[in-house]
Amino acid sequence: MTRIMEQNTLTTDRLILRPWQESDAEALYRYAQDPAIGPIAGWPPHTSVEDSLHIIRTVFAAPETYAVVLKETGEPVGSAGIMLGDGTHSAEMQEGEGEIGYWIGVPYWGRGLIPEAVHRLLARCFDDLGLTAVWCGYYDSNTQSRRVMEKCGFRPHHTETGKTSPLGDVRTEHFMRLTREEWKSERVNE
Repeated sequence: MTRIMEQNTLTTDRLILRPWQESDAEALYRYAQDPAIGPIAGWPPHTSVEDSLHIIRTVFAAPETYAVVLKETGEPVGSAGIMLGDGTHSAEMQEGEGEIGYWIGVPYWGRGLIPEAVHRLLARCFDDLGLTAVWCGYYDSNTQSRRVMEKCGFRPHHTETGKTSPLGDVRTEHFMRLTREEWKSERVNE
């Protein structure tokens, strides 16, 4: 039932969400090398522009993976994406469900940019891809990510302890979920 569609460029008031390009490697490295970004989400800081280029060619080449680009400057400052049930993801998804993941460079924390991007991705999930539910997960120490999920209407679902992160350490991961019906209900009440 997975519906892979041609990847679009999505827009919000302040952002363009578009596929990553090889020419984005320097900008990606600028933000992804920061140790405040990757480890809290379970991935290592980037070590070079070449490392970032490799990530663009492999990880960020996945369908529905977007560079978070500031309209004002044209610079990619983060990443956001939708993982479908047949790809790499954290949540135990059912058919017709997806998971959203995201990060943004430290200089842009606290500006509401990632909630803006996630709201747009939710519209993509429910309106374009026809998903029935969307998951998000965060590790214990990642309160910024939890706040994004809460702002976007996700509701606590369950917690898993003793999970080995991609970095090899053992963590507690919390999962939140938003169904299409909950999302539609929230939109009616806005």
